[in-house]
Amino acid sequence: MSIKSFAAKIFAKTVHKKIKKWASNPIETQEKVFQQLINQAKNTAFGKEHNFTAIHTHKDFSEQVPVRDYEALKPYIDRVVAAEADILWPGKPLYFAKTSGTTSGAKYIPLTKASMPTHIEGARNAILNYIAETGENKFVDGKMIFLQGSPVMGSTNGIKTGRLSGIVAHYVPAYLQKNRLPSWETNCIEDWEDKVEAIIKETLPEKMSVISGIPSWVQMYFEKIQQQTNKSISEVFPDFKLFIYGGVNFEPYRAKFNQLIGKTIPSIELYPASEGFFAFQDKQNNPGMLLRLDAGIFYEFIKADEFDTAAPKRYTIGEVEVNVNYVMIISTNAGLWAYNLGDTIMFTSTQPYRILVSGRIKHFTSAFGEHVIAKEVEHALKETIAATNASVNEFSVAPQTNPTSGLPYHEWFIEFDQEPDNMEAFALRLDENMQKQNSYYLDLIQGNILRPLVITKIAPKGFQAYMKSIGKLGGQNKVARLANNRNIADALKPWYKK
Repeated sequence: MSIKSFAAKIFAKTVHKKIKKWASNPIETQEKVFQQLINQAKNTAFGKEHNFTAIHTHKDFSEQVPVRDYEALKPYIDRVVAAEADILWPGKPLYFAKTSGTTSGAKYIPLTKASMPTHIEGARNAILNYIAETGENKFVDGKMIFLQGSPVMGSTNGIKTGRLSGIVAHYVPAYLQKNRLPSWETNCIEDWEDKVEAIIKETLPEKMSVISGIPSWVQMYFEKIQQQTNKSISEVFPDFKLFIYGGVNFEPYRAKFNQLIGKTIPSIELYPASEGFFAFQDKQNNPGMLLRLDAGIFYEFIKADEFDTAAPKRYTIGEVEVNVNYVMIISTNAGLWAYNLGDTIMFTSTQPYRILVSGRIKHFTSAFGEHVIAKEVEHALKETIAATNASVNEFSVAPQTNPTSGLPYHEWFIEFDQEPDNMEAFALRLDENMQKQNSYYLDLIQGNILRPLVITKIAPKGFQAYMKSIGKLGGQNKVARLANNRNIADALKPWYKK
């Protein structure tokens, strides 16, 4: 055992003990975070306008601070971006994490001196917790790769600005720098396809032990390695011991990954975002992720089916139930207050509080009132694949409300790595699994409002080409699983497979 792996094991025990302590006292931990946030921000412009000095309870907070998304909070963020101090949080941010996707263009998410360490500790503690749980620590001596955005940063009124993953790259501990790939120069390459080629060139000769990234882009990296070497990933990297991922549900990719790797590799799921590092998988035998209740984030939850009502109830951590679809609302030490992140989650456990990401509140298919969410389509596809010989690279679902003939239907755009022997039987089984997942969908099928789903095949690499065509190839970008219109469906037409 090397000095580094020995030290990691000792450190892991200490961190695991701290995690267990706050996870065992969830309500007290969140109350402490809540009081700290309110107290620290009471003299900011936001705090004064929302009377933070009179907020003592969650009831006070929910009455005085409405739920806002980015657009609603933007007047305050614009002042922060203009370099005004003490607006949402004391002082000015250290960074802006710049992302895209809102109606007004780019989003600028503040990262403060208080919030930045929680992003770093989230990833670190996930790995250390894995070491404490499993006893596996040899991988720390090998090379590690994190497929991420460029660390090159710009400046916005004197505040450094870049992608979150690129900002985090500046905080890699010194003891990991020698083990970490790709090189700084390669990481700075903006074009994703060129970057992957450069990463392959750097990593092929190395003893890779940890590989991390969004599954769809790691898959692209693996496929290119396989094409170049004609070997499985485990043959190319025999020391590969741990896969770390986040951003999307891994289940639709798992069978393909096992095929590319040549065996099953232990994995850790993370739930990071520019707005905060929310959760990580703390048990190998449990797919739920431990919600980080001590990380400068106060959580509220609104039931998804009540979200659009006039005054939906805002639940705290002690009031939530398992298997209920909630919109997650956050208040953070970066100055986001009662902020609608846009994600929906479900609790898989309340002792401790573990979650899974069920989708996006704006990403659903409900042209007929069925409100199908990402978790449901992903599970239905997983069950269908498990019962057939098919393999899927990527997929998306949209409603067809005006077919040229027959009843409306859900259209599934699927890029198969291996097509099923019988496509008709595959589609029928998939539809049956969807009916099991969503009772409203079942009623629509049985009531002859909808006919069974239709599969439209997408050509190999079609989704990659589509993402490139809209300027979202690589990095943190992900294919939307669900849409309530035909925008993605129409944009995919050049890659329909005959």
